[in-house]
Amino acid sequence: MHAMPLPPRLKLVPPGVWVALAWSASTAFTFLARVRLPGEEAANELAAAQFYRWDGLLILTIACALALLGSMWLHRRPLRALALLLTAAAFLTANLAVGAIQLAQFLAVDLALYFIAAGRPRRTGVTALSMALAVLLVWETVRLLRGWGIGTLEELTVALTTVVAWLLGDASHRTREYGERLRAQAATQAVTDERLRIAREMHDMVAHSIGIIALQAGAAARVVHTQPDAAREAMTAVETTGRETLSGLRRMLVALRHADQDGDRDRAAASVEADRLHPAEGLADLDRLAAATTAAGVQVDVRWKGARRQLPPEIDLSVFRIIQESITNVVRHAATTACRVTVDYLEEHVAVEVTDDGRGRGSTTDTGFGLVGMRERVALLHGEFTAGPRPEGGFRVTARLPVPATAATVAA
Repeated sequence: MHAMPLPPRLKLVPPGVWVALAWSASTAFTFLARVRLPGEEAANELAAAQFYRWDGLLILTIACALALLGSMWLHRRPLRALALLLTAAAFLTANLAVGAIQLAQFLAVDLALYFIAAGRPRRTGVTALSMALAVLLVWETVRLLRGWGIGTLEELTVALTTVVAWLLGDASHRTREYGERLRAQAATQAVTDERLRIAREMHDMVAHSIGIIALQAGAAARVVHTQPDAAREAMTAVETTGRETLSGLRRMLVALRHADQDGDRDRAAASVEADRLHPAEGLADLDRLAAATTAAGVQVDVRWKGARRQLPPEIDLSVFRIIQESITNVVRHAATTACRVTVDYLEEHVAVEVTDDGRGRGSTTDTGFGLVGMRERVALLHGEFTAGPRPEGGFRVTARLPVPATAATVAA
């Protein structure tokens, strides 16, 4: 059986508020147990002589003040807060003239102990548990030394519930740490997978560029004596292609760090042949992507700004992939029927923005593997990337990539 998750609004309630509510409920229960309720012939517990006197009410006031102060300190000073709660429990129990600290008086302590064990380092949780058990032991020891009666079974019950509260909090702490480790490993693996995919795409780009260079160089060699102008044009194309390819390789190789690829070597080798069958995509395919998404039910409005020009292959591909992933997120998570894509050709950069009017995808970005891949891709090209909900509603993804000065301007 899986525990039912708390509603989102209840998760926003601070632990100190829960502890204060627990103290208030237990105090109210203490009074109800000492009055005759409807349907009862007598009260379940006899009230002590001082219970309703001025001194008893003063002790009750002091105990409640200590408990509420401890609830306020629980987030900032957990051990001091627990000490105040333990003192409040002892004060209120002394006012009852009983032989053991009651379970009701220790309810707020148990709840505070759970929150400390769940949200603090294990050493702090163990210290808090030792403090709670020590108070119970000291209480019984003092009463024995004075020759007063003690409630051994009641105190053992309270001690057992205290240990159970600590165990539950410690288990919650360990579960959260394990989940964080899994998310960190998954995010690292997502980054590694994205880099391997970029490497395969770069392989296609380099292979294509080298093929063009080889063809142009061969053509230049054949006509160098008969058609020098054509040979010069071919060699100029070789130079331009070579410079762009080397520039892209330099940016990628400087930014890429060595990753452990042993576990992915077989998968990469198996998929490289399939990747060869598909040419690299780019902004030229954006209209096709928009049409396919529109046909699927989400209207994609593409807006072009600036003078369109040929971009280096790795930048052209990265911009297309960012738009593609953003549109995919809109379709999957935004719960909207339209989104807007803006591609702006600036003088030294190319900027892209994808916006929608959906629900903001706030609940779908915890793992954020798509955003991790886009952010990593932009970082490898020394660009700027942002993603997050818009103040007016919806979600926005923006990327700004530097473009080398060798990119030639073409007609839009």
